[in-house]
Amino acid sequence: MRLSLLTCAVVAVLALALPGRAAASEPLWDANVKFLSLKVNKKGEALVSYRLRSGKRRNVLVWGAINARPPTEGVEQVRFRWDYAGGWGKYRNGKYWTRFRDRCRRYDGPRLALLVAACKAPDGSYWAVQAWQRRLPLLGFDPWHPAQLNVELHVSHWRGPIAQLELYPNWTYGGQWQGVFGRYTYRGVPIYGFSSTPRGVPKDKYGRNVFIDTLDSAYGKGWKRESGILTHRRTGTFCHSFVPQHGFPHYPSQELRPPAPGKRHRVTVGGPGVTPIVRSTIAGLTRRDRHRDEEFNAIFDRVMAGDSICAHER
Repeated sequence: MRLSLLTCAVVAVLALALPGRAAASEPLWDANVKFLSLKVNKKGEALVSYRLRSGKRRNVLVWGAINARPPTEGVEQVRFRWDYAGGWGKYRNGKYWTRFRDRCRRYDGPRLALLVAACKAPDGSYWAVQAWQRRLPLLGFDPWHPAQLNVELHVSHWRGPIAQLELYPNWTYGGQWQGVFGRYTYRGVPIYGFSSTPRGVPKDKYGRNVFIDTLDSAYGKGWKRESGILTHRRTGTFCHSFVPQHGFPHYPSQELRPPAPGKRHRVTVGGPGVTPIVRSTIAGLTRRDRHRDEEFNAIFDRVMAGDSICAHER
């Protein structure tokens, strides 16, 4: 009975093959591009330049946001403004990008995953571009749709600390399965949204999906995408158990997939507001870790306090 309840809960949030734009921080609309440069001027504008597959150069002006608001119902999350015409949209000057004076200095901020470029602006804030394959299919399936292989460029702008992603291992359901749990916070405040689709995609700019990958598992060699789940309301917490699951109706196969804990597990999630993508990685559990259940439970009780959804996975 416990497995049935768990499977239903997982399917409810994992049945998304192509997560929507709201599931991450601030990606550019164009994917699979050749990055050229990141520039920042004294006006607080960034200029991201890249080439499309066609060879056409695109110069995107980005401005208007920094950091993130804490979850506030009825108030919009901070968002960038974008000009994909290199200045025509903002200034009615399509050649603005050619006279853009770069004043960005060497990056000395926190270490970032998936980093393509980063620099320190004249006002001391940071800008970064990160590349992420966010749309990979779940349950270890190989991509069957071109969009699932998309490499997105995500732009961020912040000052001060970035979001913190806690990730821990666990034995779940009486030690029958291996799992992970964690908490996502920004400046000590949980990160979560107020509404989502039936497939688990946030409807607002506050919600975030955490994407869980497993290394060298029953799915095969290398990193495979296991799941994509929402952080929970009010707590910013999440949990997942590696259990047998059927492929989703729109997947190539609906046969039962094996449990797939791996040698290592990692979680990647878009930053709140316009802050950077963050990632955490931990080692998978082995038989030698069986005696650590009380240790894991103590961490669970501290980190997951107030999360009734994950209580049965302690």
